[in-house]
Amino acid sequence: MTYFYTSGGYQKGGTETNTEDTKEFLEYVTQKKHWRITQLANGFYQAEYQKKGTIDENVWIDITRRETLEGCEKAIDKTIEHYKTKLEFLDGPKVVKTFS
Repeated sequence: MTYFYTSGGYQKGGTETNTEDTKEFLEYVTQKKHWRITQLANGFYQAEYQKKGTIDENVWIDITRRETLEGCEKAIDKTIEHYKTKLEFLDGPKVVKTFS
């Protein structure tokens, strides 16, 4: 999916996204306490995060499946890192160099 940055915020597919909702979601999923690993009938492990804001607290969103428990936990850690990076850039691009 392609994201376009404008001075008013990010745009996805030409429609404005709600930056505050996105920020709230990213802050939520970057906390490992909202994640769990389940073992499936086929022996694989599935990483899931708890859906925020639902009345039923047993709603989990599956993200990825791995063959080992360690691999699944690494996948969660990498996903959290990815979401933290997205959170950093919500306010716009970082200025890395200016010229005078």
